[in-house]
Amino acid sequence: MVAVGIHSGRQSFSGTGCESMKPKLKPFIPFFGMFGISVVLMYFIVNIINFPNQIKLTENIEHKLRFNSPFSATIVSDAINVLKVNNKPVEGNIKVTLNDTLTIESAQACTAQMTLNAFGFPIKRVTLDIMPELEIVPCGLTVGVEINTDGVMVLGTGAVKMEDGSAYSPSEGKLESGDLILDVNGQNLNNKTDLIHAVENSESDLELRIKRDNTTMTTTVSPIKSAADNQKKIGVWVRDATRGIGTITYYNPVSQKFGALGHGILDVDTKKLMTVKNGTIMEARVTDIKKGSKGSPGELVGELHSNATLGQIKLNTPYGIYGAMDLTGVSKITHKKLPIAMQDQVHEGPAVIYSDVDSEIREYDVYIENVNRFSNDETKGMVLRITDPALLRKTNGIVQGMSGSPIIQNDKVIGAITHVFVQDPAKGYGIFIENMLHEENNIY
Repeated sequence: MVAVGIHSGRQSFSGTGCESMKPKLKPFIPFFGMFGISVVLMYFIVNIINFPNQIKLTENIEHKLRFNSPFSATIVSDAINVLKVNNKPVEGNIKVTLNDTLTIESAQACTAQMTLNAFGFPIKRVTLDIMPELEIVPCGLTVGVEINTDGVMVLGTGAVKMEDGSAYSPSEGKLESGDLILDVNGQNLNNKTDLIHAVENSESDLELRIKRDNTTMTTTVSPIKSAADNQKKIGVWVRDATRGIGTITYYNPVSQKFGALGHGILDVDTKKLMTVKNGTIMEARVTDIKKGSKGSPGELVGELHSNATLGQIKLNTPYGIYGAMDLTGVSKITHKKLPIAMQDQVHEGPAVIYSDVDSEIREYDVYIENVNRFSNDETKGMVLRITDPALLRKTNGIVQGMSGSPIIQNDKVIGAITHVFVQDPAKGYGIFIENMLHEENNIY
């Protein structure tokens, strides 16, 4: 956060002409006054926007939160004498200032509400979610990932050349890049082959039900016959699946679910999050490593074994992919359970990651250079640097395919690698593990 200070000075005048200069100063007084008020208002608005809507903590641990915020707050909990704030039991409610370190400890899982106040008025409500103590298994297993979209994704529209030599774009203005075509004339689409058959066998206009962002709508498209192959077309490029390599972050033995990647799978053309109809994780073998260099990210190259599935993908979110692990997948896990750490417990300093870039899960040294608590981009909660000489020799740092590698600090799982710095492959971003676990709760 940038603090802006305004310095004003007063200059005295003496001698002849002093009075004649006073009117020239008057227009500047309201200007600086308004400017000062605007800066103060902007400071408060930025603080309100950046303050988190939810803060996740763990029971039986004293959490020290540093907000450096100008607000005061009132904390209310229905669990009497369970929650302690600044070492004082909360009996109904307690008032605190957020410019100082705030300590919170709870003897059990519960929920409390914190209301931010400015100038005596409530301005924002924040949920304090005290979670049970949880242990998960950090993995670091490289796997193949395949997902099938929930509908057929539109990549773009184009013109169809007709028999008379003219060109026409049937879908222009009706379909957009990133649209999901869900059904045609009331018939659900399982894949792009279903769409092709529906278009080629059409005898009139087609009514398409599509999903655009979060809105479902219908549109009508008129197929035309292509001169190239004498088949009917609607002039769209589409995709219904994608495959790649990624890393499993953790396995939760309580829910029997897994989390991986630490970021969502985006369509390579539309750059939009792909909606999962179904998907699988499968065994993969790394066959080559393309080292990263300044301006050119490296990648893991491997073979995907479709007949050796390890689990089912249920969700693709901005914070990773999630699903259920098969018994075969569970048997691949080699590490013991570790407790998780919330973001207030993460600090700059040494840590390790688990990764199997050479087909064996190993522990590699990293250094947490910066911790950005309560970041607006939750996939970039921390900055880390690869310091392990062995990994640097193999990869030059972080490469594509390592996303999801779990980060361990002080024998606790703190998060996962998400992105590489394109201009410095030894550095990258990480997501806090609490944000990944929160997404897991949305699995149906």
